[in-house]
Amino acid sequence: MGQAIKPLAPHEPMPTSLPQPLHATSREVPRGTALLPRLADGPLRRALDASDDAIVMSNRHRRVVYVNQGFTRLFGYEPADVMGQYLSDVLLGEHSDRGFLEDIRDCIEHEGRYHGEALMYRRDGQPRWVSLVINTADEASGGPGGSITVLTDITLTKMHEVLQKRVLEGMVKELALPDLMALVCREVERIAPEVTASILAVDSNGRLRPLAAPGLPPEISAALEGLPIGPAVGSCGTAAYRAEPVVVHDIQTDPLWQDYRELFAPTGFRGCWSSPIVDHQGRVVGTFAFYFREPRAPDALHHRLVGACLHLCALAIERDAARQRIHQLAFYDGLTGLPNRALFRASAERTLALLARAQHPGAVLFVNLDRFKQINDAQGHAAGDLLLCTVAQRLSAGLRPHDLIGRLSGDEFVMMLSGVDSVQAVQIAQSQLKAVAEPLQVHGQLYRPSASIGIALYPDDGSDVDALLRHAGQAMSQAKADAQHSLQLFSAEMNQRALDRVALERSLRDALARKALTLQYQPQVLSTGAHVLHSVEALARWHHPERGPVPPSEFIPLAEEVGLIHELTLWLLDTACAQLASWRRAGCAVPSVSVNLSGRSFHRPELADQISAALAQHGLQPGDVVLEITESVMMDARPVTLANIELLHQRGFRLSLDDFGTGYSSLSYLHRLPISELKLDKAFVQDLEGSDAARALTVSVLSIAHSLGMVVVAEGVETRQQHEWLRTHGCPVMQGYLFARPLDPAALPGWLARPGASG
Repeated sequence: MGQAIKPLAPHEPMPTSLPQPLHATSREVPRGTALLPRLADGPLRRALDASDDAIVMSNRHRRVVYVNQGFTRLFGYEPADVMGQYLSDVLLGEHSDRGFLEDIRDCIEHEGRYHGEALMYRRDGQPRWVSLVINTADEASGGPGGSITVLTDITLTKMHEVLQKRVLEGMVKELALPDLMALVCREVERIAPEVTASILAVDSNGRLRPLAAPGLPPEISAALEGLPIGPAVGSCGTAAYRAEPVVVHDIQTDPLWQDYRELFAPTGFRGCWSSPIVDHQGRVVGTFAFYFREPRAPDALHHRLVGACLHLCALAIERDAARQRIHQLAFYDGLTGLPNRALFRASAERTLALLARAQHPGAVLFVNLDRFKQINDAQGHAAGDLLLCTVAQRLSAGLRPHDLIGRLSGDEFVMMLSGVDSVQAVQIAQSQLKAVAEPLQVHGQLYRPSASIGIALYPDDGSDVDALLRHAGQAMSQAKADAQHSLQLFSAEMNQRALDRVALERSLRDALARKALTLQYQPQVLSTGAHVLHSVEALARWHHPERGPVPPSEFIPLAEEVGLIHELTLWLLDTACAQLASWRRAGCAVPSVSVNLSGRSFHRPELADQISAALAQHGLQPGDVVLEITESVMMDARPVTLANIELLHQRGFRLSLDDFGTGYSSLSYLHRLPISELKLDKAFVQDLEGSDAARALTVSVLSIAHSLGMVVVAEGVETRQQHEWLRTHGCPVMQGYLFARPLDPAALPGWLARPGASG
């Protein structure tokens, strides 16, 4: 018939009567033929019997008159069982397609031969796919007067063809893994109706997870869910544990089933054969089991079926695991396991839709850890990762089942609370702050983390996810600015400040692009004379076209935050070098210029080369520029930072430590880093006249610097009393309004020309 027979669908009723048999309906007893006597004991018969194919001869009345021993081996019938019978009555069974009988009659009548495939059954009820070749053989040509049929067993080929086709089609159609495995079970049970199939997965923790068992009661799968594999866990749990097939002939007596007999007793199953499903790395990822209703072992057909299915099951399970892994990577944070921004946003949109329909309120909480960078810098990223995972667990534990949580990036977490007003949102936020602040051991050191939380309310502060996230983030920033370990509700004023900041950022980018910033220079003088110039410090200034002067305390941190600080630093360095060269060409003797460097610039491997190139472009030497750094640069243990510092020192640059005394760890680094100058913070200078502590600390700084061969520059000197005290106690260089305010480049020569001034 030339095409595969489609098994009946589960809901399709079996026909109540057979169509016309394969051969004519006459029950007439066959008469002798010319061929049969020659088959009696001759070599032809022995050759036919030796064939693996089943050979059947029928007479002109289409009744069987001869079968070879290959027929008996294939179908289990002795010759006496089929003589005088219609072959279709003997071999067609429950799932055979009778529709092909009409095709056979037409082909034989018009062409004298037929070739096709059919599902037939052995005497013991086992199905066999066979290839049929039927040729007419009339008496005139020496045949039996009817036909000769050759049947070849193609069960294994058909098994692979049908199973693989169905399963691979299911994969292409993106069937869920349980549906795909149920398809495998049903196909197997059609091929071998005496078995009931079951497929279980084994998770990474060694626990059984039922995938498909359409022929088993649902309570069986429910009882097996999460069961750990082991040396005596029925057939499946043991097969997974041993990583080898387990055959149990009788469930009622086998010790492997001791703890599970009562569970399976109502099913009537007596035998079970389970085989491990192994992935390409050799790991057991599941089991494939056949259950029998009588005590028995699997036969050859069952082994063939399992052999055909195990690879398909492994492929399907691995593919599903890969798909889940891709989903995990796409929608979950790899470190904490929390939903990432994309998944949180999608979930939050669904939650807002539900809140809108029910007209219920809600809130978004934006959480940011305090001082997280210090943990990363001081103890390494492993310690930071431990802190993030612990905080994620603590925040998750404080939520209700219908609340959402996600990690946005870095040390930022976000939560959505359903059905809460402002009071309830604040209470939950306070509880979360308390949970986060529980002490934590980080690499042997006790650490007490803290966080700042911003709260945006739905629908008052926004009706969509983006607005709520933005406003909660603004509230968090305000909370962090006000006081760490605090919370803040969003307000309209915050939004306006945020809008102003965005506008200021755009203006700063534009100003840098147009080179619209300027530099002023504040003299640093020797204590021996008010106009004896030691150096000048370059100070950036920005005059906004609408806002007027923008203080450096506002635009410098903004440049740091938005990633413009290195561009600003390079501009400042180039402009200051150009100005120093210009002064000298004009005969204005300025010994050197001090330039502030951003700590972020030291993270760039090319920094030292960029600084050297700027000096070379303007004909300057390393001694002409003093590079001012902050304590954060000193404490930065990154290899790239240390390499830049060392390279700059080797090239002859002087490093000045700015705002000395305001940090925490300066003294421990002074003897290890090539610092040539300390700038005493103006807070100490301003307290000299009224604070014994300020005076004592200043004396200590001067003593330390002197012993280490460093120059001290006192900042913020505004009174003669401060000047006199510093000079008396050996401070060599001073800077402040007492001597000069920051000057425009054109004004410096005039300042130097005043009586007593000297370069």
